[in-house]
Amino acid sequence: QVQLVESGGGLVQAGGSLRLSCAASGRTFSRYAMGWFRQAPGKERESVATISWSGVRTVYSDSVKGRFTISRDNVKNSVYLQMNSLKPEDKAVYFCAATFRAVGVQVLIKPAEYDYWGQGAQVTVSS
Repeated sequence: QVQLVESGGGLVQAGGSLRLSCAASGRTFSRYAMGWFRQAPGKERESVATISWSGVRTVYSDSVKGRFTISRDNVKNSVYLQMNSLKPEDKAVYFCAATFRAVGVQVLIKPAEYDYWGQGAQVTVSS
């Protein structure tokens, strides 16, 4: 089992920045590929950024590419999402997730491919 706890959400003006953190506990964190997903009201959960277990490979959705950065620290059992140049359309509940299904530097982008989820962190961007 892996337990994930997000922090760092909040309210920010458009153009501002936020940094989300996800602390993991339980089974060996470094064996898991990790991802950040988000879900806005009335919309399906979507991938934002994903990272391989080693941190070597990352994948971003087109909507956040160039603005968001995912990183991880396997010593601190944590994964981060630095969000810059935030837009009102970035408003959503953000979830971190872990999967043991990725092989090597593979990253997975479908929510169904992830096995463990945090409780979510609200991000609100005012225009």
